[in-house]
Amino acid sequence: MTRHFLSLSDAGADGVAAMIADAIDRKAARAGWPKGRVDGDAPLAGRVLAMVFEKSSTRTRFSFDMAIRQLGGTSIVSDAGAMQLGRGETVADTARILSGYCDAIMLRTDAHEKLEEMAAYASVPVINGLTDASHPCQIMADLLTLIEHDKALPGLKVAWLGDGNNVLASIAEAAGLMQFDVVAACPQGFQPDEEVTAVGGGRVRVVADPAEAIAGADVVVTDTWISMGQEGAASKLEALAPYQVTPTLMSAAKPDAVFLHCLPAHRGEEVAAEVIDGPQSLIWPEAENRLHAQKAVLRWCFGQIG
Repeated sequence: MTRHFLSLSDAGADGVAAMIADAIDRKAARAGWPKGRVDGDAPLAGRVLAMVFEKSSTRTRFSFDMAIRQLGGTSIVSDAGAMQLGRGETVADTARILSGYCDAIMLRTDAHEKLEEMAAYASVPVINGLTDASHPCQIMADLLTLIEHDKALPGLKVAWLGDGNNVLASIAEAAGLMQFDVVAACPQGFQPDEEVTAVGGGRVRVVADPAEAIAGADVVVTDTWISMGQEGAASKLEALAPYQVTPTLMSAAKPDAVFLHCLPAHRGEEVAAEVIDGPQSLIWPEAENRLHAQKAVLRWCFGQIG
């Protein structure tokens, strides 16, 4: 049976835990190596990853490309606009074609339905590189980062401040799987859908007050407020302004609390520069861990983990 990674639930709690453990081991084994050196066992030698981008990308593009290379495979990268997909060929037809050429497909797109269609018609694993509904690969990196920094997941309090977006949706899913709590502070009109909170299995709560969300938190997370090309930016910024992660708000979290942000960041909007560039911020190891986590995702898709 083909293993797709469209959401964290595709792997389940045991699969997520196994992938994190594998990422930790492989990362440690590469300490001091050149980035382009292939892992000693080259577990995906001969495999080709197709990467299709309908949305611009820095971390997803580079981390997946390096991930498959370090595992011994290769990649073919294309923007959707440079493919027949951008000229009206259906997602289903594209899935069939790419399955004949490549061993796995990573899609970064807008509508989650496109990803599901790709998986429905592909005969090779399909990986969610981001959709408007979720971002599971980012959260795999976040979980890895927390564990590396001595944050045991069960029982953690994670505070989310800002827009109830796709990243929050995957954090909520992770909360239900890995047994930690999320309190999301979102203004009226920018709260997550009920299905997002429901997937957390009762571990996700939405409030209006950012101070309530962050009080006693172990982890504080936010994301950029305005996506590329998004309409109504001025009114959205006004509504979200009180939810900026400031040093004052961070001081209400636990003394050893850490700050995460999936990047790109807009200092002075969703987070103050003093926080994101301060000692509690883990954004750089978090960003690097996209590579290590995605190596584990690829191996899981090929049945080498879990």
